[in-house]
Amino acid sequence: MIKDRKIRTAITKSSHWFFFHFYFAHYVKYPTAPFQREIFDLSEDESKGNFFIVAFRGSSKSTILTTSYPIWSILGKQQKKFVLILCQTMGQAKQHMMNLRSELESNALLKSDLGPFKEVAEEWGSISLVFAESGARITVASSEQSIRGLRHQQHRPDLIIGDDVEDLASTKTREGRNKTHQWLTGEVIPTGDINTRLVIVGNLLHEDSLLMRIREDILAGKTQGVFKEYPLVKNEKILWPGKYPTMEDIEVEKLKAGNEYAWLREYLLKIVPAEDQAIHRSWLHFYDELPNRDMVNKRGRHIHTTTWIGVDLAISMKDTADYTAMVPALLFDEDERTEIYIMPGIINRRITFPETVELCQALSKNYECGRNLPTFVIESVSYQEALPQQLEDLGLSVITIKPGNRDKRERLILTANMIKTGKVKFPKEGAEDLINQIIHFGVEKHDDMVDAFSTLILKVIEEPPHTPFIGFA
Repeated sequence: MIKDRKIRTAITKSSHWFFFHFYFAHYVKYPTAPFQREIFDLSEDESKGNFFIVAFRGSSKSTILTTSYPIWSILGKQQKKFVLILCQTMGQAKQHMMNLRSELESNALLKSDLGPFKEVAEEWGSISLVFAESGARITVASSEQSIRGLRHQQHRPDLIIGDDVEDLASTKTREGRNKTHQWLTGEVIPTGDINTRLVIVGNLLHEDSLLMRIREDILAGKTQGVFKEYPLVKNEKILWPGKYPTMEDIEVEKLKAGNEYAWLREYLLKIVPAEDQAIHRSWLHFYDELPNRDMVNKRGRHIHTTTWIGVDLAISMKDTADYTAMVPALLFDEDERTEIYIMPGIINRRITFPETVELCQALSKNYECGRNLPTFVIESVSYQEALPQQLEDLGLSVITIKPGNRDKRERLILTANMIKTGKVKFPKEGAEDLINQIIHFGVEKHDDMVDAFSTLILKVIEEPPHTPFIGFA
């Protein structure tokens, strides 16, 4: 292979695995692992379509897919004409270009087989490598730039590779996660053509991150592609035994991670909460259908049911203002034990005070059961004090709760035991936004639904529905 260019190119063109182990042999310091062979196979087999790789730190995923694969896809049998590599920042993109250029400049055989090439600076700030022999191009860009209408001669990008297009900061808020997802679906994917292949490499940073959304879409059959996860240790089996022969070697690597959170996230691919997270997703209990209101207990006695609606009021209509939130729940009370079923019809919108009153009237009628009216649970504080009085004047059922000196976080933490013990249950569908605000409290942009939820649950704790209500609390 070294002496005969025809033999060399014939073998390496047909196999990315052979290409890498020949031209990039200086990267191969340990025996190649089975999971790495799977990644090579995915890159070679275009019938698999788009694929998405999540692998532990130091797994060589970026070396294989962001350095080697773009070059092989041009030189090899796939004969790509325009490879686009995307990163979160331009600094990361330039680093990838530096790695590619370094290989093409210092690797004599690779340069001889693929060259000549030249580096081109685009007007819009991207950087490209153009290969004269094949007329192909590799371009790097960042999510900070617009790539609409990007072309190389008559070619749109026919291979798009995203490497670490999100980080912990960008996944902290739903607004940030939506922005990344909209960038992918609204700008990146339309940049390609019918047969463009999309490859994304990264880590699982959040339950609602880009890669998690992609995985859920694939599992639900909403999109096509292959999603692979490769933690360093899976089912007590080391995935790269050539580099980490024993569990003692794993422990040494664990010490290098710095802390338990980094180890779980970066090496074991666990989505871990922030160290100060109030409520964990694993604590949540779910139901498929609401229980029958006419339930009876084992002694044949009717179980008392009521509907409560937690309210958090906002009166500003500015874009930056909070929302008015209303969280309805069906309460089942038996022998001083109350179970709370959060219902799907959660309200979360910017509305005026008069619109709030009208909405409460509509909800009261909607949730009325026989002669039993739903009860609105509202904080008795500042501007919200006017709402209970007006609703009572209209004949609606209202109770109030005083927040005391507890801040929002403390109030949410006080609901934790009810959540963990299953006394509070959530619908499997219809409360996703509320759950996101609860789980990611402190980092989401808004927390109005959390406030309405906490108001409701704390009132149940303070004054359960089996206790007769006398006026205002």
